[in-house]
Amino acid sequence: MSDRPLGVSLDVSAIPARAAGAGQYALAIAGALAGRSELSVVCISRRNDTARWQERAPGATVLGAAPEPRPLRLAWEQAAMPRRLRALGVDVHHGLHYTMPERARLPVVVTVHDCTYFDHPEWHEPTKVRFFRRAIEVAARRAAAVICVSQATAERFGALCHPVVPVVVAPHGVDHDRFTPAEPTPGADASALARLGVPGDRPLVVFVGTLEPRKGIGVLLDAFDRIASGHPDALLVLAGQPGWGDALGPLSSARHRDRVVVTGYVPDDAVPALLRSARVAAYPSLGEGFGLPALEALACGTPLVTSSGTPMADAAGDAALCVAPGDPTALAAALDAVLEGDETLEERRRAGLARVAPMTWELAAQRHIEAYRIAAGRR
Repeated sequence: MSDRPLGVSLDVSAIPARAAGAGQYALAIAGALAGRSELSVVCISRRNDTARWQERAPGATVLGAAPEPRPLRLAWEQAAMPRRLRALGVDVHHGLHYTMPERARLPVVVTVHDCTYFDHPEWHEPTKVRFFRRAIEVAARRAAAVICVSQATAERFGALCHPVVPVVVAPHGVDHDRFTPAEPTPGADASALARLGVPGDRPLVVFVGTLEPRKGIGVLLDAFDRIASGHPDALLVLAGQPGWGDALGPLSSARHRDRVVVTGYVPDDAVPALLRSARVAAYPSLGEGFGLPALEALACGTPLVTSSGTPMADAAGDAALCVAPGDPTALAAALDAVLEGDETLEERRRAGLARVAPMTWELAAQRHIEAYRIAAGRR
């Protein structure tokens, strides 16, 4: 068996400039994989996006080849990428966002982030539902291996798509250099909050993520209305860029809308400051493939309230208060308990730090390498 590095190409062409969710996964895993001596990594990006990947994955070769417009990029993946892959001579190709070049002659690994396109099509744009359902079904039949980001996603993928290919579970990691209870320098967090327009001297209920209906924003606004009068200094901070759907529609009828701060997109370096400054992190999503912001909050030592029966609840264990998704009464009670400082608060904070300590992108990278070796062996 050759001891040369395994050649792997990563399709990062779908990641927008303002990355969130699966985009943050792509940035983190590309950096972790590019630093591994047993791999030779090529990042295939959009033509005008090479500088970002050279910075985030300095050990990789970056090929700026994909066109910018989404329809052209998707057509390029099917028509032109197979030829590029043959020219590169890599051993395995990895589609990081559901899709794969179907005519590729080398083993292909595909990441499936969640199965909500099947279970909850109302959470997505109709055109994306049809496209990604087909992409996931193709991966189940034709990929050399599929990576799922949580055990729950893998189980649902198996039940829905009956894959005939190996499935590897590779949970996300946490960047423990950034997400930590201690701010990098004295006053850094206050400065970051000031740039976001968030008062640092008030009790903050913080949500971080894309603002779309599936994230439970309406439920969170309702829950905050129910507790706001009992916590007259508290503010609700909704931090993230708008996604699909009108997540902020309920804000216009919220009784305490003057105490809701909508920041818009939060730069990567400000997210830990926002989570550290929160009295409670609220992540009441109705469903996720993984739910990374919930774990990043725990890594900052921030009390977490999230949804039961989700990968966030599985990962957090007893470190979080978990409530039924879509239940504003239960969510309000949990937020109130944390703001009041219930007797188990410190115990949960310590449990959260211990829970996320072993969750690293290095471990996630190792699971990816296992998937690549499985795929390479099925050539």
